[in-house]
Amino acid sequence: MHDDRQLIEGRLARTLQRVEDAVWSGAEPVDLGRWDAPGEPVPVAEGLAAEHAPCAVGDAWGPPWGTSWFRVRGTVPERFAGRVVDLRLDLGFDPDRTGFHAEGLVYRPDGSVVKGLHPRTQWVRVSDAARGGEEVDLHVEAASNPLLLGGGGFDFRPSPMGDPDTAPRDPLYRVARAELAVFETEVWELQQDLEVLGQLAAELSLEDGRRWELLRALDRAMDRLDVADLAGTAAAARAELEPAFAAPARASAHRVSAVGHAHIDSAWLWPTRETVRKVARTCANVTSLMDDHPELVFAMSSAQQFAWVREHRPEVWERVVERVREGRFVPVGGMWVESDTNMPGGEALVRQLTHGKRFFLDAFGIETREVWLPDSFGYTAALPQLVALSGSRWFLTQKISWNTTNRFPHHTFRWEGLDGTRVLTHFPSADTYGSDVSGAEVAHAARNFADKGAANRSMLPFGWGDGGGGPTREMLARAARLRDLDGSPRVEVERPDAFFAAAEAEYPEAPVWVGELYLEMHRGTYTSQARTKQGNRRSEHLLREAELWAATAAVREAVEYPYERLDRLWKTVLLNQFHDILPGSSIGWVHRQAAEEYAAVAGELEEVIGEAQRALAGEGEVDVVANAAPHPRAGVAAGGIGVPTAPLSAVSVEADGDGWVLDNGLVRARIDAAGLLTSVVDAASGREALAPGSRGNLLQLHADTPVRFDAWDVDAYYRRSVTDLVDLGESGSVEPVDGGVRIVRSFGRSRIEQVLTLPPGEARVDIATEVDWQEREKLLKAAFDLDVSTDRVACEVQFGHVHRPTHANTSWDAARFEVCAHRWVHVGEPGFGAAVANDSTYGHDVTRADREGGGTSSVVRLSLLRAPQSPDPVADLGTHRMTYALVPGAGVVDAVREGLRLNLPLRTLRGSGAATEPLVALDRDGVVVEAVKLADDGSGDVVVRLYEALGARTGARLALGFEHSGAVVTDLLERPLEGVAPPVVEHGALVLALRPFEVLTLRVARA
Repeated sequence: MHDDRQLIEGRLARTLQRVEDAVWSGAEPVDLGRWDAPGEPVPVAEGLAAEHAPCAVGDAWGPPWGTSWFRVRGTVPERFAGRVVDLRLDLGFDPDRTGFHAEGLVYRPDGSVVKGLHPRTQWVRVSDAARGGEEVDLHVEAASNPLLLGGGGFDFRPSPMGDPDTAPRDPLYRVARAELAVFETEVWELQQDLEVLGQLAAELSLEDGRRWELLRALDRAMDRLDVADLAGTAAAARAELEPAFAAPARASAHRVSAVGHAHIDSAWLWPTRETVRKVARTCANVTSLMDDHPELVFAMSSAQQFAWVREHRPEVWERVVERVREGRFVPVGGMWVESDTNMPGGEALVRQLTHGKRFFLDAFGIETREVWLPDSFGYTAALPQLVALSGSRWFLTQKISWNTTNRFPHHTFRWEGLDGTRVLTHFPSADTYGSDVSGAEVAHAARNFADKGAANRSMLPFGWGDGGGGPTREMLARAARLRDLDGSPRVEVERPDAFFAAAEAEYPEAPVWVGELYLEMHRGTYTSQARTKQGNRRSEHLLREAELWAATAAVREAVEYPYERLDRLWKTVLLNQFHDILPGSSIGWVHRQAAEEYAAVAGELEEVIGEAQRALAGEGEVDVVANAAPHPRAGVAAGGIGVPTAPLSAVSVEADGDGWVLDNGLVRARIDAAGLLTSVVDAASGREALAPGSRGNLLQLHADTPVRFDAWDVDAYYRRSVTDLVDLGESGSVEPVDGGVRIVRSFGRSRIEQVLTLPPGEARVDIATEVDWQEREKLLKAAFDLDVSTDRVACEVQFGHVHRPTHANTSWDAARFEVCAHRWVHVGEPGFGAAVANDSTYGHDVTRADREGGGTSSVVRLSLLRAPQSPDPVADLGTHRMTYALVPGAGVVDAVREGLRLNLPLRTLRGSGAATEPLVALDRDGVVVEAVKLADDGSGDVVVRLYEALGARTGARLALGFEHSGAVVTDLLERPLEGVAPPVVEHGALVLALRPFEVLTLRVARA
């Protein structure tokens, strides 16, 4: 029996090769012409009207990032009459690199779109029943995108292809086929039959009689085939397989909800301009496929991608709108892009959801109910609350299946976030978001499903992504055959919301997972491409300032609120939070463009801020400051403008032996001759923050050579190689400057200049850092060994913080050797704590160190810079400026306050000297105002978003600095929440009660 099985399987593989070769017959050449667009892609009308030079099969075309327009002309021969006829175009495709190189979009001469061309869809239907003599006249806009490093970009070898300035200009592709041919329908159907039954048989155990039943049926079918006449004998072979297909699935069979899908990275190994075209090609392909396959349901996320189609390819947009109305082309996700969720700030995540959901509501009248993030690199614990507050109820991802240390224990579960909110969450158990509906993947979905016994269904997103064209007719054929087939899970093509509703009903008491969904991979993305991360952080805080001051000035009737401008700028920032842009895992072209866009955003926001602040400050020559932070400082209210009362230069700098001492009355810090901190004393407690014998702000250099995912990963073994940068180098120095001490340090090919200061009136040591970074495959960290003994560290995330272990007791703890935090991390023990804050850094590690004589200290390290080689070989090289700070004696509330102050510095301007009172004021430091703005609908209502930051049940009073006629609690889209009473008003203030880490959005009507 064993020999029979191997013989049949070998025979099947050879037969499938013959059958595949016979799917088309009777090739008839067509005429080709080609025009190469100069530079960037041109408008469609220009490409259609261009003069085409003669072109032939075998010709080379397409330098990296080029666009060529092919004109295809031919005549259907009379011998094809009555037959199904396709145009076959192979632009030099490699079917194993689907989505990563050349693609095409087919047009008619009038500019209407036909479909996309991709490695797995190299055909265009000409006629379902040809008459003979039909003229074929089509155009193809072909993109010669380079195949970067094997199509994955995961190799460490540098490549010049990721930037048009460094890419060679030699053609990348050769036209391999251009012909009309008869599509042999019965042969194609036989191919699907053989593949499905062969794949299913391979997944069944040798002890399962069904396997042998299928093998025997396949053997009989192949006996009926004449290799010299496959088209003529295909029907007879198929007849032998009918009994095998007639056997229904077992009652206990796993249920698979198959959803058409094409995950398209909004930028990655290509720039966003190419994503615009990838999305259009895929949408054209999908809507064309729907014409012949009414059963196809296709889910597409990212409002940005829909918006691109509407703006740049209106002819494709019309087809998408039609299919959306039919319920077959399904918007999902409710976000502007499939963003990273580790690094975007809280308000940015809110805007991802509000901009995404509003687009789908405005364009289609559809309220999306699921957040769809299959590929992002881990998921913040803040997300469940935001999902619910956006009006959604479900969450989908796939990425946690990539964990390298611990297998996540569920596929369907309730995810509980920071504040206790729970959302039903699903991981497709096939471990892919781009299935080809193969027998192996469908069987794996059933075997791998972790919640057997309690639940019995999973989702299977299927289709070629990243410009691969999405679902294919072959995938749909497999799904149809597996719908109810013995030995297989039941496969049903259906909408995502149908799956979630059924999963929710089937598994009402699904298990609960509390806290973040940490991805045990891609930890380097917290640090790679530091300029992109800095641009994001700065943009987020500038947007906060612009909305605050513009709203204040508009309420005071000093300026008009710039609704459209802010909306546009937000969308630019949201796009760059895509999960391969902000994490730093795209080609250099993408990050150069992001830097340009961040600079433009900053310029416009400075204009908005300046105009509003000048209008509020009034005419005069008095020095005033504007405080955008949500806590008072320098005698100026949070969100107010006034004359500062705190001294502007109350810091002493004194020589102390071979070092220097800084003192501002709140902190006393000593810097030694090597430029390292040897003492940081909190004046309030009199306690030393640094561990005995340690030195703070110790820069450390590690070799950084991850095994595979270069820009993505920091592998644990990096810690075995470390160089402490304690020498100043040849040109190094330590010297006093106004209000601080400057340290210059050189190492390798790099140079670092740091200025340590104590901000007047603020209890922290600021370390302003400029790095000329010229290292390769290195990781630069800054370390503070703090005299605090604790087994956990508090890390700021959106709208609160999470606690993570500083030990490695379990494999789950050990896997968190690099973590993401926002503006601060905090370590504390009863009576004392310390925080390390930053203005643009996200990667951290916090560990325990043994102390001589017993006990432990807490070593907090920031990851400042990396130097990966792929996919951008010059990532992070050049000059960087950043600031981080040590806050001694800090509780969590102090960490929150100082982190915000560091990121929202006071602004000085001239004015009348009259105080500008804030629009809103809170009486609790632990409750933080996140945003003050005018309502998005243009009503003029004031919207205030705030959150409880300490993890405690808290009462607070929100004073309003304007006349109002009432306030309501709303969702994130500023719609009143049903069943939630408006806040009580006492003496003009809103009385609030918040649960731990609750996010509260208030809409206040102006009187």
